[in-house]
Amino acid sequence: MNTTPHVIAIVGATASGKSAVALEVAERLNGEIVNADSMQFYRGMDIGTAKLSMAERRGIPHHQLDTLDVHEDASVARYQEGARADIDAIHARGHRPIVVGGSGLYIRALFDLFEFPGTDPVLRARLEARAASEGPGILHRELAAVAPEAAAKIPVQNVKRIVRALEVIELTGGHESSLPRHTYAIPAVQVGLEIAYQDLDPRIEARVEHMWDGGLVDEVSVLAERGLRDGVTARRAVGYAETLRHLDGELTATETRDLIKQHTRRLARKQAQWFRPDPRVTWVDAPTTASGIAEAADAVVAAANAHVM
Repeated sequence: MNTTPHVIAIVGATASGKSAVALEVAERLNGEIVNADSMQFYRGMDIGTAKLSMAERRGIPHHQLDTLDVHEDASVARYQEGARADIDAIHARGHRPIVVGGSGLYIRALFDLFEFPGTDPVLRARLEARAASEGPGILHRELAAVAPEAAAKIPVQNVKRIVRALEVIELTGGHESSLPRHTYAIPAVQVGLEIAYQDLDPRIEARVEHMWDGGLVDEVSVLAERGLRDGVTARRAVGYAETLRHLDGELTATETRDLIKQHTRRLARKQAQWFRPDPRVTWVDAPTTASGIAEAADAVVAAANAHVM
């Protein structure tokens, strides 16, 4: 009989309180935390991602933080391999892995049966050269002709995703990459923090103001010198993309903060919509007070105890 406890995942929209609840759960269950927020992979992207400081982590080990420089691209496949290795190591130490984040694709790739098509550098280089010379619109139309559902989900200007989709189709004989089935490769208890938008939106407003006052502009300025503008993934992160425009003189401070708030609200809704259809997610009330953090942690622990193997 397998006595390895299920991994716990705390998921949901940005600013819903996931990090605070995860710390409480980790303290109760002798846990270690595995990050599943794709923007927290980046070294130096701290203020704008609400990354916990070392002091705020309360001595609890955190994994999959600060693994990339800002000029590097995040990879779902690389994350899957690294985070699964972290989970194995945490279990080997007799501790409880607790995955925390709102990047839905990364969480699905971590837990579910999800194999990635290979890559062909020559094919990819050829497609990238065509995108540069002919424009991404032509490649997007070609993608729409063979995989209309995939094309509908990819913006015309997103060259990276268009090229990858066409590469996968050619490598797999015409079958586009798709999301995995809701079938666990790693047994998990997923708990979502549920919060009404009328309660979440003021939190987002306050968080953005706190980030701005806490030095977001200086952080982005330093990262720009370290290659942020060269990073396809990092430079598009909410908070960073807008602040880069501010540094370039395109936006005033007020316009920048307002745009970050707008884009963060949009991101929060997309995250909630991502997790909502997954029948395996147990939803509990997100904390709205300090005592609410403990109550939410109680609910997470109860859900985990209900799935004892």
